[in-house]
Amino acid sequence: MDGTLFVGGGGPDYSEKQQLLLGYANRHGLIAGATGTGKTVTLQILAEGFSAAGVPVFMADVKGDLSGLAKAGSPDSKLHEPFTSRAAKIGYDDYAYAAFPVTFWDLFGEQGHPVRTTVAEMGPLLLSRLLELSEAQEGILNVAFRVADEEGLPLLDLKDLQALLVWIGENREKLSLRFGNVAVASVGAIQRRLLVLENQGGAAFFGEPALALSDLMRTDTEGRGIINILAADKLMAAPRLYSTFLLWLLSELFEELPEVGDPEKPKLVFFFDEAHLLFDGAPKALVDKVEQVARLIRSKGVGVYFCTQNPADVPEDILGQLGNRVQHALRAFTAKDRKDLRLAAETYRDNPRFSTEQAIREVGTGEAVTSLLERKGIPGMVERTLIRPPASQLGPIEVSERKALMNTSALAGKYDHTLDRVSAYEILQKRAQQAAQEAARAEEVAEEQETSAREYNSARRYSGGRVTRSTSRAPKAPDTFGSAMTEAVIKELKGTTGRRIVRGILGGLFKGR
Repeated sequence: MDGTLFVGGGGPDYSEKQQLLLGYANRHGLIAGATGTGKTVTLQILAEGFSAAGVPVFMADVKGDLSGLAKAGSPDSKLHEPFTSRAAKIGYDDYAYAAFPVTFWDLFGEQGHPVRTTVAEMGPLLLSRLLELSEAQEGILNVAFRVADEEGLPLLDLKDLQALLVWIGENREKLSLRFGNVAVASVGAIQRRLLVLENQGGAAFFGEPALALSDLMRTDTEGRGIINILAADKLMAAPRLYSTFLLWLLSELFEELPEVGDPEKPKLVFFFDEAHLLFDGAPKALVDKVEQVARLIRSKGVGVYFCTQNPADVPEDILGQLGNRVQHALRAFTAKDRKDLRLAAETYRDNPRFSTEQAIREVGTGEAVTSLLERKGIPGMVERTLIRPPASQLGPIEVSERKALMNTSALAGKYDHTLDRVSAYEILQKRAQQAAQEAARAEEVAEEQETSAREYNSARRYSGGRVTRSTSRAPKAPDTFGSAMTEAVIKELKGTTGRRIVRGILGGLFKGR
């Protein structure tokens, strides 16, 4: 490779090659445009180009079309003639059909190898975003993570977190003295959100074996970068899970990869389709985190490309860091649409040959307004570009073909079976069982103790001798006339008259002395 990635043809007759410099591909990028304008094809040809250059790719397949990357295009396709004609028009002389090395992934483990992480690796910030927690609930989640660290309770899957929250609720009074109010209602709200996540199938995402980032950064025997495709058609039904997972993956790459500066080509290119889902309703802390990752991860050799319908979906601070841009057509039906179109046009370096705003409105399907970084990272002049045709199949492959690729993958069997090692759930369950057994034993001992033994143990007897129930009381006297008279006399002496008689007798005795 010559250090470039061919994107398409520009200029008045589309014969001027528009190329993305691999040395600046880690400066991130934007692919935008309305539905049906060709964004998916642009994603496909960029993935092909990076793979051919030996750069691994990670991308989410929202509509299921990108699986076609694993299969070569066909001369029998109805698009064969348009594609070859376009290739000739833009000077793509070595255009040929080809398949690319693909690894399929799926959070649900159905259309690809399972993808998992642990609750601990996800962390309280992203987990709070995923569960849509309030500030108070997020605070309790932070308490849970702190307690897990201090108590040596590994948080691997959802049942670990659920068990820990139960323990926190039972010990809330003690924890409240240290961390502030731990409300039962907030604990219950988190548990309900975890239940919703579980019902959506999100429980399968948490556990072990966790995804090894090195498995996303592989090349094949020919030196081509592996294209990692995440099946996201079903995942889009839970948009928070989708966006949180991709943000987690970016964060893990940022934290684990070493600094490499500006390499000759990226170590990994990450495509974030439907990027607006990342920012919709996101708290400022989360947007700040995305901005930080986008700003710093390029020094780790990772290029991030946001794909969305409108550039306005991406916050300005992040948009300003996206140097390579492919802008497909934008529709301007409302006043807001026209404003967004004007703002999008203002972010490009003007070309004196045409109006950028008008070009964005007029480009047809398969055509785009492009601006790619030039030497020294200078933004290239905006150009109307005819996007090159894909070498791989346009559209999805068959289910049987996908399964065959999964079975022959180098990662087949590595992530297929869940590992359930001892973690917070098992530890807390064992503690609870031990406490229950100790309580049961104590209760049995207490029931076996006689009344006198319990009194003795309570230090109520001080005679030094333990008396059993059989000797603790004098035997009852036989029921005779004499015993009856004795009881009557004793009863009388206990009365008021009896006490006077006793005092008189005693007084007389002591007076006589």
